[in-house]
Amino acid sequence: MSARAYEHLALALDELPNGFPRTESGVEIRILEKILSPEEAALASNLTGKYEAADVLAARAGQSAHDVGRDLVALAKLGIVWSGDAGGEPGFRLAPFIVGIYEAQLGTMDEEFAALIERYLSEGGAEGIMKPLPSLHRVLPGRDTVEPDRILPYDDVRAIIEKGKTFRVRGCICRVQQDLIGKRKCEFPLENCIMISTTESQPSPSDISKEQALAILDETEKAGLVHTTANVLDNITYICNCCGCCCGILRGFNEWGIDEAIARANYFAVVDADNCTGCEICVDRCQVGAMSMNDGTAAVDLGRCIGCGLCVTGCPSDAAALKRKPDSDIVTPPRDRAAWEEERLRNRGHNT
Repeated sequence: MSARAYEHLALALDELPNGFPRTESGVEIRILEKILSPEEAALASNLTGKYEAADVLAARAGQSAHDVGRDLVALAKLGIVWSGDAGGEPGFRLAPFIVGIYEAQLGTMDEEFAALIERYLSEGGAEGIMKPLPSLHRVLPGRDTVEPDRILPYDDVRAIIEKGKTFRVRGCICRVQQDLIGKRKCEFPLENCIMISTTESQPSPSDISKEQALAILDETEKAGLVHTTANVLDNITYICNCCGCCCGILRGFNEWGIDEAIARANYFAVVDADNCTGCEICVDRCQVGAMSMNDGTAAVDLGRCIGCGLCVTGCPSDAAALKRKPDSDIVTPPRDRAAWEEERLRNRGHNT
């Protein structure tokens, strides 16, 4: 019975737009066993990607509405399910594994769980989750790296922060995971994932001000981290600040060769050879290996450039710049999460 509960939950997660592909070894089942009891897995497996009322889910699970409602609230606190509106009453849906359930394990992740995640990603989990389009994340160019009249509204990282009312900072789960398995290659700080809400929320020890959120953006750009966020236009709820050695998304691009792992910004780097001093700072700062030296001058590999602007913010001679792509090459993100999910399900061959 317990084994079937985890199998059913794995299938339910893979029916979601984000995906949760199975592996030959079945390591994904061991991951679910680490997170949930058999009873919790059985209940969660009855949820879908649509918000539904507790009584509807109780009927599907064959349990009392009171018990199911209580248990769903508990699962929501664990990040296994999301709560929202179901036709005017409280509803619940199954959270995707990435981005969702996995990130909610920040406070409980141990060495065993971190190792299971690493194995899952390397055994096909990364490709199955990151290859379908639209990409999970998109790149935001650094502040002041694009001329104001050339930046697209949805690419303005400051404007995203300005829309928020409350902000929180949390640790980077990718760096924590790499720390736990002893493979972290960088010394970037942990506490720089910014959570954004457009509504007032209950006070939390992790609350920060808008000014502090903007300061974190400046600090991460100075350190050499890439701003990324959900690949949608509206209702942005977080900004990650990523390194190419720990971030699962950028590792998808760097290590597993998944070009679709991240949606590139609508800009590309250029270098003015006359101003370049050959200092190689841009080479060191680039998180995706797009910069190299050619006869003492920095050169850009446009096949790898993701338009983050780290080469621009780090260049002491102002030789690097971001240029906006031609209008014919501009890619606009899906309008919101619903549109993103519909497009991704269609691309994965699932019914919408």
